[in-house]
Amino acid sequence: MTAMQPDNPLRIMLVDDEPLARARLRTLLGDCNDPAVHVAAEAPNAEVAAPLLREHPVDVVLLDIRMPGDSGLKLASTLRSLQSPPAIVFVTAHAEHAVAAFDLEAVDYLTKPVRLERLQLALQKAERYVQANRGLQANLATEEVLVIQERNRTERVPLSRVLYFKAELKYITVRTANRSYILDGALNDLEEKFGQQFIRIHRNALVARKMVRSLEKHFDAEEGEGWAVRLQGLDELLSVSRRQLSTVRGVLSQ
Repeated sequence: MTAMQPDNPLRIMLVDDEPLARARLRTLLGDCNDPAVHVAAEAPNAEVAAPLLREHPVDVVLLDIRMPGDSGLKLASTLRSLQSPPAIVFVTAHAEHAVAAFDLEAVDYLTKPVRLERLQLALQKAERYVQANRGLQANLATEEVLVIQERNRTERVPLSRVLYFKAELKYITVRTANRSYILDGALNDLEEKFGQQFIRIHRNALVARKMVRSLEKHFDAEEGEGWAVRLQGLDELLSVSRRQLSTVRGVLSQ
C-alpha cells in the first residue's frame, strides 16, 4: 500500500467531552510522522460531532465512549450508515467497552493515557482502512450498482456481487453470497437491462452467468422431477424450467 503523502494527510476529528484530553491528543498527533495527519475538527460530544461529520467528512474519528448525552458507541453506530464512513478509533479510560467497540468495526481501541507509539500504530491501521475504502468507492464509481431502499437505509449493491434475482409475489429478491435484499421492479426489466451478465433459468428467476457451477437432477414439490442449477458460493438450488435447459447447458459448456 502506498503511504499517504504529507500533502494529503489523514483528516482527523477529535470527539471528547474533556478539553484537556483533546489537547493531549492534539499534542500527540503533532508528534506523529507516520502517517501524516491533520486535525480537521473537534467536538465535545456526539450531538455536535454527528452533523459536523455529515457536512465535513473526515478520514478518522478519535472517539471517547463515555460522554454526556449520546455515547461514543451510539455515534459510531450512526456513522456506519454513511456512504463513506470514517475509520473509528476509540480513545477511552474504560477498557470494558472493547468488545462492543469492535462489534462496531472500530479499527482500534486505545486506553488513556495514550502513548505516542500506540497512537501511531492505531493511525497506521486507520490509514489502511481509509485506503481500502477509497479503492472501494473508486470501483463503485465505475461499476454497475443496484440502489436498494430498505426501511430507513439506502444501500448501493455492486451488480458483480449479485448471484440471482427471483420474483416473489410483489417484489424481487436480490441474493448475494452474504444476504438477501428486497427490490421493487419487474424481472423482465432486469433481464432487459442486465442480459449480458444474467440468464433466465425460470419464469421467476435470473442467475449470474459467471456463477453457474452445475446443473443437477432435482425434485420440486410443486413441479415434480426436474433440473436445478447450483451457484458458486450458495447452497440453495434454483429450479430450471424445461424451456431454459438448453440455455443453461450452453452456459456451462462455455
